[in-house]
Amino acid sequence: MRNPRIIDISMPLREPMRGFSKSTARTMENDGWNATELKIYSHAGTHMDAPLHFDINSNTIDEIAADRFMCDCHIIRIPDIKPGGLLNRECLGDISGRIKKGQAVLFNTGWSRYHDDPEMYRDKLPRISKDLAEWLAKKEVNLIGVEPPSVADVNNLEELQGIHKILLEADILILEGLTNLESVKTDFVKLIALPLKIAGGDGAPVRAIIIEES
Repeated sequence: MRNPRIIDISMPLREPMRGFSKSTARTMENDGWNATELKIYSHAGTHMDAPLHFDINSNTIDEIAADRFMCDCHIIRIPDIKPGGLLNRECLGDISGRIKKGQAVLFNTGWSRYHDDPEMYRDKLPRISKDLAEWLAKKEVNLIGVEPPSVADVNNLEELQGIHKILLEADILILEGLTNLESVKTDFVKLIALPLKIAGGDGAPVRAIIIEES
């Protein structure tokens, strides 16, 4: 690979982000060093779900094999998605024929631009359709990623549980809260998405990057 571009697609954890806060623990003046105490919801910002999140099985975030966090990745671009719209198989276009077992699929909807507007970002998010979830499960993809904070309507418990169940039962990693996908110039790249190794965790914040060959 020559002159690869590294693109950070993870959201900074910052106040007043939902599920994140920080406070001063130590200061240079009083203690001789600076340190911060963090309080982080397990699904804050850019994060990964573990099967335990929806009681699919008892597998926790720290038990996922580390080699699954790096894989080839397709970028699906859907910039004109409407609030509350469904992402279906047709959204994949010609890329559907190139998606293989063990690869990742990220959906670039531009939704991260609404992060500071909770009504849009969380309550009117575009969602993965049942048809698309089942198709991705049959393809045995390794991971799917979306810009909204969830792959399904967070205000519809039946849908929320149903879509997560289809994906997690198929052993598909779910990466949510992505950003900056518009900076990725090509549609087939390498993804690295590393969750915090939290023992017994139902999910964890992630630092995710794209490696794009020049």
